[in-house]
Amino acid sequence: MKVGFIQMEPKLLDLNANLSKAEKLLKEAARQEAQLVVLPELFDTGYNFKSKEEVEEIAQQIPDGETTQFLIEQAKEHEMFIVAGTAEKDEKGKLYNSAVLVGPIGWGYIGKYRKIHLFYREKLFFEPGNLGFHVFNIGMAKVGIMICFDWFFPEAMRTLALKGADIVAHPANLVMPYAPRAMPIRSLENRVFSITANRIGEERGLKFIGMSQINSPKAEILLRASEDKEEVGVVDINIEEARNKKINDYNDIFKDRRPKYYFV
Repeated sequence: MKVGFIQMEPKLLDLNANLSKAEKLLKEAARQEAQLVVLPELFDTGYNFKSKEEVEEIAQQIPDGETTQFLIEQAKEHEMFIVAGTAEKDEKGKLYNSAVLVGPIGWGYIGKYRKIHLFYREKLFFEPGNLGFHVFNIGMAKVGIMICFDWFFPEAMRTLALKGADIVAHPANLVMPYAPRAMPIRSLENRVFSITANRIGEERGLKFIGMSQINSPKAEILLRASEDKEEVGVVDINIEEARNKKINDYNDIFKDRRPKYYFV
């Protein structure tokens, strides 16, 4: 299965410019025959908001808003599955840092995830996610979704793995240097593939680190992007590697768990 990331520099509060850029980069991913592509967190809006009012003006409903409809059309055109981070406004006007999963003809809108662990000033604008961690079956694989700072909490990726994820899609707007080093270990300890799609650039003094990457269940960095260039990265993975939780003849990382001793 061919999976990939899109590393891009969104333009703050410019929906049309961001969708146009994503369209070009998705076309390149399709040229590389990607079947699943992950875009960054808040790829359509930018990140470093000054006020809640800025978010309210650009956030959209899922799935009826312009961003999700754009992604659905792109998925149909390129015959791929897409995970992308977006600012969501629900029917009551509440704001969430969300990600959507869409697919090709016959699939369309599949589902969404709302970021559970909000980072720094996100707490001024967004409600904490309330939908829990879910794994979506896209036929060829089972995909779990977490967003950016969720990686800092091992329970997030472990929950997705225990629910059957083969791949964890990880839209991100990383500013701290740790995730590119940590995500291979998150993949190892859960024996899953992970796809971190980060952004680049600087926004109102906040600098993003790039280094989007795809990691294997053996902690291998299969592909890593630069720190400062827009890139499309695609690799071929063997999903079966994520379904074997054995590390030797005696140890299975899930069967060996002893949850009754893990509580404080």
